[in-house]
Amino acid sequence: MTMPPATLATDTELLRQLRDGVSAAFQTLYQRHQAPVYRFALLRTGSGDTAADIVQEVFMGLLTGSFHYDPLRGLLQNFLFGVARKLILKHEQPRLRLSSLPDAGPDDESAQELASDDGEPLARLLENETAEQVRRALAQLAPHYRDAVILYELHDMSYLDIADICQVDIGTVRSRLSRGRAALAKRLAAHRPAALQESI
Repeated sequence: MTMPPATLATDTELLRQLRDGVSAAFQTLYQRHQAPVYRFALLRTGSGDTAADIVQEVFMGLLTGSFHYDPLRGLLQNFLFGVARKLILKHEQPRLRLSSLPDAGPDDESAQELASDDGEPLARLLENETAEQVRRALAQLAPHYRDAVILYELHDMSYLDIADICQVDIGTVRSRLSRGRAALAKRLAAHRPAALQESI
């Protein structure tokens, strides 16, 4: 049986080839998933160096098998985002122990109106802001809100995907996204000149 070209193979097939020692399979997986994982890590940490280290650790873990991926439990992309998120949280632990998180509140849905599927106001703000302004505003969000906003608004992931990556239920994702959107929009608007804010 002839194997499909690497670029056409599924992630599962490429992982099977990788276990069989086909080095090109790892290269294809890396090319397919490195950029989104790096972008998530960069937005999540605010540091290019840290993001590069996270990506390296994610893919080395995939290569060596130290991070075990089970295709029956979901998409490889979600698994890689989940691993990156856990590594980021581990990296942040020493710093978070020394600082309080004023945004960190309960995730119960009764405390906050559920996120609307219509993200137009925030989407417009994101389109009009420079990347640096967005990164600064994201960095001010509590980590669990940051995860939801980055994955939904900037990676176009579904609530179900985010729930899988963050290991929470969909209701929690909706609540975190609602709170995160509101906080991000407020921070972005605060950076705008008053005249420009009035015109939006």
